Amino acid sequence: MAGGVMELNSLRQFLVVARLEHLSGAAEELRVAQPSLSRTIARLESELGTPLFDRSGRLRLNAAGRLFRDYVERSLGELDAGRRAVAEAVSEGVGTVRLASETFLTLTGPLAAFKRAHPTIEVELNWMAAEEMGRHLRAQDVDLCVASQPISAEGLEAVQLLDEVVGLATPLDHPLAGRTSVSIDELVGQPFVSARKGHWQRRLLDRLFAVRDRTPKIVCEVDEPSAIAALISAGLGIGLVPAFARTSPTRVPAAWVPVEDPDCRRTVTLYWGAGSHLTTAARLMRTTIAGWNWIAGEPQEKR
Repeated sequence: MAGGVMELNSLRQFLVVARLEHLSGAAEELRVAQPSLSRTIARLESELGTPLFDRSGRLRLNAAGRLFRDYVERSLGELDAGRRAVAEAVSEGVGTVRLASETFLTLTGPLAAFKRAHPTIEVELNWMAAEEMGRHLRAQDVDLCVASQPISAEGLEAVQLLDEVVGLATPLDHPLAGRTSVSIDELVGQPFVSARKGHWQRRLLDRLFAVRDRTPKIVCEVDEPSAIAALISAGLGIGLVPAFARTSPTRVPAAWVPVEDPDCRRTVTLYWGAGSHLTTAARLMRTTIAGWNWIAGEPQEKR
């Protein structure tokens, strides 16, 4: 880094090493030789005058490294936002919007309406765990995130989209299928079909049982939440399903029973970076999602 000017490529390489905390893994992902990558990190530390990693045992990002990482993410995010703003300006407003969510089933209505209204705008969809969203928004890797559970609000702005009850889905021939309501205590020992850990559905299930010092009996853990209702319908078990899913055009045959617990709900929220320079495409998408009538399944009437 001649002249003490940090090269962008070196900063990008540092971010990969910081994320993986593994030199050979980072070198493989970046497709560079490991000795070259080691020299890049060493030069960066020399220029900053302090180590960025602890090297006793496994490579670990230290406090200085974490501080520097946050600034590098924001700086490179701003640079990328500038490139996108210029690209948007020279292409006369035709741009790209990058949207991340834990599940896109809830968003099919507004996404379809957006594409009809803005066919020239490219939409990039990214599946993302809720705990990753704050960092990616601040780094401007994505423009907007939709989460079904709270995420760290530091440096973010948000608008609530939907607050709904979550009920119990059962096979049609299940003993609980005809009930008007069911308590969590009655579900102890029942076989559950659930999403993997980290997903809002799984967190809600674990939390409802944990307050009773219980653990749900999970017989099937799936990566694709849209498959939960289908597996329940097939008789593999029971599971938590939001009220919204009952209006889905692809709804599968299953019974839905209200749960006797006021905390058995989900809140869907739209997030974006505070002070981030959203492109026209991202602002249009934000308006479409925030203005959606979730009950009617159509845009809000303009006043």
